[in-house]
Amino acid sequence: MSVEALRAKIREIPDFPKPGILFYDITTLLKDAAAYKEAIGEMLAPYRGDQVDIVVGMESRGFIFSAPMAYELGAGLVPVRKLGKLPAETLSIEYALEYGSNTLEIHRDAVQPGQRVLIVDDLLATGGTVHGTIELIERLKGDIVGLAFLVELDFLHGRDRLDGRRVTSVIRY
Repeated sequence: MSVEALRAKIREIPDFPKPGILFYDITTLLKDAAAYKEAIGEMLAPYRGDQVDIVVGMESRGFIFSAPMAYELGAGLVPVRKLGKLPAETLSIEYALEYGSNTLEIHRDAVQPGQRVLIVDDLLATGGTVHGTIELIERLKGDIVGLAFLVELDFLHGRDRLDGRRVTSVIRY
């Protein structure tokens, strides 16, 4: 299946979650077993030769891709969650979204110093969420191998906020 075929599986919804935002709905891709499998394969491809100890997935759609990617890489899985969702001692960071702000948390013992981390999410927009996640991983002294996304919105220049890090995306708008 080509990248264009994957792109065709994504539904565009105008004015969600508020007027002026065009939402890229991946649920239409996810319900197609072949497309979902292909999307995960395409997201994994750039990292198959790398040593990855931990895959970090960001709440909530990042979990959809980070779990099977961690499994395929033989790596551990660490969730980065919204404020108040993790039960043990956490580190937290507030970050900006394209339409507001939020707070992310990670368990303090989730990543050990020097562990090689792949950060995964469904979408790179302004880069706020992943920038916050990078900061959390760096505070835990993890070594970030790369940042993998299914979709990247080039026109929002999120990649520019990521300090020249290795960023891979399958579908770009």
